[in-house]
Amino acid sequence: MKEFFKMKTVNTNITDVFFDLDHTLWDFEKNSALAFETVFKMQELEVDMTEFLKFYVPINREYWERYRKDEISQKDLRYGRLKDTFDLIQYAVSDDLVELLSVEYIHYLPKYNHLFEGTIEILDYLKPKYNLHIITNGFAEIQGNKLNNSYISHYFKTITNSEMAGVKKPNSLIFEYALDLAKAKKEHSIMIGDCIEADVQGALDAGLDAILFNENNTFVKENIKQVSHLLELKKYL
Repeated sequence: MKEFFKMKTVNTNITDVFFDLDHTLWDFEKNSALAFETVFKMQELEVDMTEFLKFYVPINREYWERYRKDEISQKDLRYGRLKDTFDLIQYAVSDDLVELLSVEYIHYLPKYNHLFEGTIEILDYLKPKYNLHIITNGFAEIQGNKLNNSYISHYFKTITNSEMAGVKKPNSLIFEYALDLAKAKKEHSIMIGDCIEADVQGALDAGLDAILFNENNTFVKENIKQVSHLLELKKYL
C-alpha cells in the first residue's frame, strides 16, 4: 500500500460531510450475524455460529477487497465467501444450497437495523451544520433498504454507490461523481469511513479531507486523523 499523505488540520470551511455506510454507521457484523441465524434456521442447518463467523468475517473482508479491485464479480463474492467458509468448518452443503443461502442472506440482511453507538446522536449534531451524504461500495439494491430500515435515510441529501458511479472506492472517480451529485466542492468536503485504503486514501487522492473510523484502535500512522467512537467526530466538526 502506498504511503499516506500527511493530513492537514480539518478545514474550518467544511460544508459537506460524506460517510461510508457499512462498518461506519451501520453495524454490518452484528446485522450480518442475525441474518445468518435467520437463514440457517429457515434451512434447518445446525451450524455453530461462533465457529462460522470466526472464519466468515475475515473471508468476507478478503472477498470485498478483491471485489473492490475488480478481481471478482458480485456473484463471485456472494457465492465464494459462503462456500469457502463452509469448506473451512467442514460443513457439507451443496452448490445449490450455497446459492440459495447467498440469495436469502442478501434478502434478510437489510431487515436488521443495528447502528454503531452514537450514530443517531452524531447525525443529529451534524445535520444542522453540514450537508450529509453517503458514498458506499455496497450493492445498490440493499443499501437503500439498510438506510430506510435503520431510520437514518432522512439525514442524507445524496447517496452514491459504486454501481451508479461505475467504479468503486478508492477510485477517485466515485468521489468526483459524489461531489457532482452533491453539488459540493472537494476543498470544502470531508470523508469518514472505516477503511484506510478505500475511504481515507481514496478521499485524499480525490482532494477531500478524511477521518478514519477506527473502532478497534488498529495501529495507523500518527498523521491519520481518526476516531474510535463516532461522537469523537465532534473534535473535528
